[in-house]
Amino acid sequence: MLADAIRFLVFPALMAFAACSDLFTMTISNRVTLVLIAGFAGMAVFSGMSLHDVLTHLGAFSAVLAVAFVFFARGWIGGGDAKLAAATALWLGFDHLLPYLLYASIFGGILTIAMIRFRLMPLPKTLADQDWVKRLHRLDGGVPYGIALAAAALMIYPDTAWMHIG
Repeated sequence: MLADAIRFLVFPALMAFAACSDLFTMTISNRVTLVLIAGFAGMAVFSGMSLHDVLTHLGAFSAVLAVAFVFFARGWIGGGDAKLAAATALWLGFDHLLPYLLYASIFGGILTIAMIRFRLMPLPKTLADQDWVKRLHRLDGGVPYGIALAAAALMIYPDTAWMHIG
């Protein structure tokens, strides 16, 4: 019962929360990453995941964290995005990592183009007083890439072994 709650609620809900948080505040809380890691640990125990499989998922986490840290250090992505991508890789493992990264890239490209177009348009008066909209509309503002990361994760998640546990 607890394992079902974790696999059906925790991962999808945290992805949705991360996307919304990034949209409205341009931040993804460290708590999201920590709960994702704890949720993975719980699922690994409850599902009887083998040590080999746990280690390969940790390998995916480490690989993505290392690359994402370089991207963060160069200013290409935010720290929350880096940690979210790594925690997502922990859940997906190497089996689903490439499709996840491809979807994240495609969604991220579409999001970036949409943000550029949005920033070139004048804000309607009804939105001009909203701080989060003004932040998104700034020409020098970032892109809430957590939206793309979360959308990609939610596209891949139904194909994972987590959804086929019996």
